[in-house]
Amino acid sequence: MSDAAYLAIGLPQVGLAAALMLVNVGLSWALRLGLARGLIVASLRMSAQLLLLGLVLDWVFGLNRPAPLLAIALGMTTLAAVSAVNRTKRRFAGIYWDAFVSVLGAAFLVTGVALTAIVRVDPWFEAQYAIPLLGMVLGNVLNGISLALERFTEGVVSRRAQIETLLALGASRWEAAHDLVRDALRIGMIPTINSMLVMGIVSLPGMMTGQILAGAAPADAVRYQIVIMFMIASATALGGAGVTLLAFRRLFDARHRLRVDRLTGGRAAG
Repeated sequence: MSDAAYLAIGLPQVGLAAALMLVNVGLSWALRLGLARGLIVASLRMSAQLLLLGLVLDWVFGLNRPAPLLAIALGMTTLAAVSAVNRTKRRFAGIYWDAFVSVLGAAFLVTGVALTAIVRVDPWFEAQYAIPLLGMVLGNVLNGISLALERFTEGVVSRRAQIETLLALGASRWEAAHDLVRDALRIGMIPTINSMLVMGIVSLPGMMTGQILAGAAPADAVRYQIVIMFMIASATALGGAGVTLLAFRRLFDARHRLRVDRLTGGRAAG
């Protein structure tokens, strides 16, 4: 740790920062963008959620037991899975479960390895480390899964004729869907790759910035950020692959038939 003092921020300072949103609201009104109400609601909701989270984490940090940590982690995972599916236009039966399994497997595996083998937190359920690491991984896995699901389901519909022709000519379901799976995984990974390419040159990562503001030495903060980015890349790849392959099994049956009839639009339940 450096000798720099940590500067705490109180609610008055938060209120002053909130006044910056008046710029967004003013532009929306002046240009008739229709975003003013959404901006205000999003700002209030975000503030309330984060303030509540701060109170919950204070309580969890004080407990220092695995059961509350795992309960919160499962809750975060469930919300991430639901949010990922809610961003997609097309649904199929079981999509929420597939998203949950993919998020859970990817995020818990990568975060577990990081806690026990990389950061070497002792005990592993130290909430000060586990919750922030898991939260950063979940946020990115959510985006990757959402993009992969959207690309795969839209591809099934838009390329239906091509896929059914291949199946009719004797191709297996994997041979017919291989390009769709590949494209979905590629799309799901692109945001993470783009972020890694410009990190440290164009953008200054949030975790690294936070640690430096808290007084950590820049070299230590940089090493933590590198670890986080490798965690995010790995978890996003695992989550995207998992949800895409599960969607593949739902939409291509064991008799090598494309089941577009299982897809619905809008917000049908999974």
